[in-house]
Amino acid sequence: MFTPVSIVSIASVSPLGDSEAAVWQSYNSQKHFFTKSDFNGNEAWGAFQSDNIKSEIELLRNADNKYRSLDDSVLFAIAASRKAVAKAGWARNDVFGINIGSSRGATNLFEKHFESFLQNGKAATLASPTTTLGNISSWVAHDLQSAGPEISHSITCSTSLHALLNGIAWLNSGMSDKFLVGGSEAPLTPFTVAQMRALKIYSAEKDDFPSRAMDFNKQKNSMILGEGAAICCLEKGISDKAIAIISGIGYATEVLEHNTSISTEADCFQKSMKMALGEANPTEIDAIVMHAPGTIKGDLTEFRAIEKVFGNHKPLLTTNKWQTGHTFGASGILSVEMAVMMLEKQRFLDVPFGEPQQPRMLKKIMVNSVGFGGNAVSVIIDSI
Repeated sequence: MFTPVSIVSIASVSPLGDSEAAVWQSYNSQKHFFTKSDFNGNEAWGAFQSDNIKSEIELLRNADNKYRSLDDSVLFAIAASRKAVAKAGWARNDVFGINIGSSRGATNLFEKHFESFLQNGKAATLASPTTTLGNISSWVAHDLQSAGPEISHSITCSTSLHALLNGIAWLNSGMSDKFLVGGSEAPLTPFTVAQMRALKIYSAEKDDFPSRAMDFNKQKNSMILGEGAAICCLEKGISDKAIAIISGIGYATEVLEHNTSISTEADCFQKSMKMALGEANPTEIDAIVMHAPGTIKGDLTEFRAIEKVFGNHKPLLTTNKWQTGHTFGASGILSVEMAVMMLEKQRFLDVPFGEPQQPRMLKKIMVNSVGFGGNAVSVIIDSI
């Protein structure tokens, strides 16, 4: 049986900013954070870290010789984890578990090592240990000097919400009282962008909103990649320090119709949302932060699943990907951060080009995430 779990802090490093105040200001700006950049002679949109975060990452990289050989995906996770642990009041050498995942892992470093191998026929000494996915949680544990279990995984774009599920499972099992969970991604590399373009889902829009995530009438795919890491500190039960409560979790997979897509009515999302609701009435959900990657099929199938599950009750719908881009494995916890902020501020963050929605009091928000493989996760976040 699922027992509610407390979110005692949440922190991120993303194009939205380097602090809670900066992130909230960016959300309210109604502006996107995309710039065009050159990827091996091909110009494309990307949502890069802010200048403040870039400076922070360089200071981190140069503060310790061991960190100089690490990929940005690892350094983003370390930076966000430091912030989350400090906000939670956890000691650096405390006993807590860590589960931070990534869809792609050390993309930039791997591409550089492989390019060098093609030129020289030899691999660098640290090529293997610095490009494995397990690298992320291990280095965060090293940096925080934590004494609990370390887990890393890749479950494509739902990775960080699966990390949250893992953390909750450990807490509910009694094997741990605290867990640090999240995801980190640094996908703005030539090969990664080329992969998305090969799928014909990358945005070539030139209007005011290059990513039309949650525009259900769009005629072209408009996904854009973004950099980021987002980390939650979880504690067992209802903590006095809680900023929000996780009251429901759901997960599901489905038989694939295609390597990259889910069914037309997103069966996996229907199952994960119903599981997260449990015995609760769908009318209790005030808003949903959709996965909505900005693709035609991805956005529509999730919307149809919501219609199936919620029927005549239509929660407020939103997403952050029209601003941040798709941060792959980090995107789920970035959406949780958005949900927590909306609950704390009692302000719904709408999509500027969507149909107008009537704001309401926010008590329960559902967050959705899914990835290649039809692996959906839905979580319900309650206000305090």
